[in-house]
Amino acid sequence: MAVARTPRHRWIDEGLSALAKGGPDAVQIEAIAKALGVSKGGFYGYFADRRTLFDEMLDRWEREVTEEIEARVEKQGGDAKARLRHLFAIVDTGDGLDTDVTTDLAIRDWARRDPAVAERVRRVDNRHMDYLRSLFRAFCADEDEVEARCRITFSLYIADQFIFAAHGDRSRADVQALTTKWLLDSPHQ
Repeated sequence: MAVARTPRHRWIDEGLSALAKGGPDAVQIEAIAKALGVSKGGFYGYFADRRTLFDEMLDRWEREVTEEIEARVEKQGGDAKARLRHLFAIVDTGDGLDTDVTTDLAIRDWARRDPAVAERVRRVDNRHMDYLRSLFRAFCADEDEVEARCRITFSLYIADQFIFAAHGDRSRADVQALTTKWLLDSPHQ
């Protein structure tokens, strides 16, 4: 009887989980094997070394936060404003995403110390900005305004995780709705 191997994606899942909890130093082969309830020998059936695991973790993150999100938004369809609303909803709720915002923030923090990771994040961010530009251009004729809206949108995504301010009698959801309305329905079009 053959022994079932722990699937490759589980090693990547657990690596991303460790990264989100403790940064790249927390991504240790023995710790991941223990979390999976297996020996570390299985790791080497899939990965040459820890760096290979890191590369595949980053590949997964990059694919999910670019190709997969864009495909979901485009599949939903609608005009540019409808697609932006759908994009905002996916990002805000994390609905259907394997990689959560904690992982994204951990990768961004890691990029501050690792030039190869920084280059990967730069590529992802440029793709995000290009996608946002394509949507905002559909209803904003002024390129400066397009760039400002894209920058504000992307900055809000990153900064939202660090904002703990109260909004008076408004909920966080109320303020997000107001922000979306401002970004999409501003009279300065």
